Amino acid sequence: MERNGSATCAAVVGAGLVGAGWAIVFARAGWTVRIFDASDSVRAGVLKLIADNVSDLAKFELLDEPPDTVLARISVCAALDEAVAGADYIQESAFETVAVKAAVYAELDRAALRNVPIGSSSSGIPASAFTEHCKTRNRMLIAHPVNPPYLVPLVELVPAPWTDAAVVDRAFEFMTNVGQEPIRIAREVEGFVLNRLQGALLNEAWALFDEGYASAEDIDKTVSVGLGLRWSFMGPFETIDLNAPAGVADYAKRLGLLYHSVAQSRTQPKAWDAPLIAKVDGERRAALPQGQLDARRAWRDRRLMALAAHKKKAAKEIGE
Repeated sequence: MERNGSATCAAVVGAGLVGAGWAIVFARAGWTVRIFDASDSVRAGVLKLIADNVSDLAKFELLDEPPDTVLARISVCAALDEAVAGADYIQESAFETVAVKAAVYAELDRAALRNVPIGSSSSGIPASAFTEHCKTRNRMLIAHPVNPPYLVPLVELVPAPWTDAAVVDRAFEFMTNVGQEPIRIAREVEGFVLNRLQGALLNEAWALFDEGYASAEDIDKTVSVGLGLRWSFMGPFETIDLNAPAGVADYAKRLGLLYHSVAQSRTQPKAWDAPLIAKVDGERRAALPQGQLDARRAWRDRRLMALAAHKKKAAKEIGE
């Protein structure tokens, strides 16, 4: 793992699943990590959660050091001021509401060193919605990960209208040097890029289910054993570039009108209403009882670890 010599300490504010994942990202890269969460119970349980995940990473040979070495870099603080004191970078992963994030950012604005970038894990709320009244709002931006971030490396960097370009550059450098794959979003857009793409697929999935074309299981299979196999190592543009003899322009010529027609058929998308949600939930709970969700999440993470280990090995073998 390449390490960043210009930064050595990260503060993680919010210690749920995403915050715990960020702590692993930074500690695995050699950084000291200080975690804060306003909840006593979350603070009490986060190190056990992290330790379990780090142990699994070691089993899949996704650590360059012994698990205890990585875990020794992580501590939990009882106060936000203690967590952010002297931090080179701050990652906020508080509850996803404007009110909660605005309150957290008011505290960060006061407590954190003024030249330290502060990234938010917000999945869709733009930074402008909760940083407008901060005195140091120029160093605040979105750094939206995919969960869990220590296995899925993409990070969307989205500036607010007042975020300094140099701050985005620093966040990009930090993320690159802790092993993540940052992308730059030029300006704020609802849902950013990842969730707009995911949302397009989800909205079509819900609509196809609602209209009775396929079961939830078969729609999931269409992705898990179909589209998702290619998408695990290439994106939509490269996919279609390789799916026509003469590349992307050829593909667009052949199928562009079809996709345009499909898009026009959804000009008035239906909301996911309570009866529809109940039907999908019924299928999912029949396939996976609620009490088994945590075990299935652990299974998912181990599958992602196996995939990450394969991609790491393959990259070395073919010199990517």
